[in-house]
Amino acid sequence: MPRFLIEVAHDPTPGECGRAIELLLGSGSHFVSTAEWGCSDSVHKAWMIADVDTKEQAALLVPPAYRSRCTVVQLTKFTIDDLGTILTQHNFDKK
Repeated sequence: MPRFLIEVAHDPTPGECGRAIELLLGSGSHFVSTAEWGCSDSVHKAWMIADVDTKEQAALLVPPAYRSRCTVVQLTKFTIDDLGTILTQHNFDKK
């Protein structure tokens, strides 16, 4: 099953941090309630990883108030054996 990194940004004000944390933790979603937060390091975002079928399904895990601000990235683990294929797919010239 595909794995996605979901990043949810919010405004860097104390009130907005509290609102974002309350809304995400109170959503009832296991994925959202286990988010990791960057607010204590002045990076006002939350991150979570979800195993779902599509990017769209991953975005739907985010409460509607933050959905338009979320970024969803499909994650892939590569092995050294994948290197040639990856370089070819990215048109990398090994010269």
